[in-house]
Amino acid sequence: MILLESHNVVIYTTLAEKAAKPSSLDVVFVDFDGVRFHMSTPEKKTVIQLSMSIRCWDELALYGALDILKREYGSLIKAATEPEYNITLQIDLEQLPVDAEDREAVIKSISLMKRNVLGAPFESAFREQKNLEDSGGSRGPLMQIHYRDEEAIYIQAASDRVTVIFSTVFREETDRVFGKLFLQEFVDARRPGIQNAPPSIQNAPQVLYSNRDPPLEIRDLPGLRHSEDIGYVTFVLFPRHFAKSDVSFNTISHIQLFRDYLHYHIKCCKAYMHSRMRHRVSEFQKVLNRAKMEAATTERKTVTGRTMVSR
Repeated sequence: MILLESHNVVIYTTLAEKAAKPSSLDVVFVDFDGVRFHMSTPEKKTVIQLSMSIRCWDELALYGALDILKREYGSLIKAATEPEYNITLQIDLEQLPVDAEDREAVIKSISLMKRNVLGAPFESAFREQKNLEDSGGSRGPLMQIHYRDEEAIYIQAASDRVTVIFSTVFREETDRVFGKLFLQEFVDARRPGIQNAPPSIQNAPQVLYSNRDPPLEIRDLPGLRHSEDIGYVTFVLFPRHFAKSDVSFNTISHIQLFRDYLHYHIKCCKAYMHSRMRHRVSEFQKVLNRAKMEAATTERKTVTGRTMVSR
């Protein structure tokens, strides 16, 4: 299956092109989960202003999103945020590194702005797990990120694990069927006795799926829906999944895109089935077009029993 990229391709390609050849710019575009961006050159061609709006900004700010942005972008953060947006960066193209690899690294970091903002509660949970492990505590606070309409991410740290719960809504009956099949494969992948399973599968996070009924960790929260069109996916992350900085970075990048990953492959599966159905109908039409109707022939005889033959 295809893994979605964690960086924004529009930001990456636009900055790379403008760094090579500066020009005026004013474009608005969106990313997964309704995140909106605005890239413009309000002052001069060599200074690009990048603004981002995300619906769960207030929740993310409580979990340290601003601290992560200051750590990653520092002086690039503009004090006066663009109206209707939550954060604004100002990139001076003339101040980018001269070395090609260093310049590409800076551009790639800027294109990860959405990933870095959504990564704040995950980093907070990883630190909380370490503190609980050292202090002998049991559980940390439950963090809630309502990043989509009727859907949310719930994160809670414990002394030996971090639990991440996704709630996702299936709008159509076919989506519900495909989603259940996909998610059941995630659950079954780690079962013992699976043939030809790579060793890395056994080191993957544990996955649990429940339909309609919320998991125990969030069952007491008010306002949860109990209907057939909603499902809950639980990931259990152990310290081996985030102990090292590079592993933690990849874990956060992949897990925050899980909802988009799931629905993307549901749509791809439906598109593939529709294409196969259209191909099969086209083949049937070709068979029908090649078919020839056989003319019905009946023998006509005289009263004496002789067969009449037309000349």
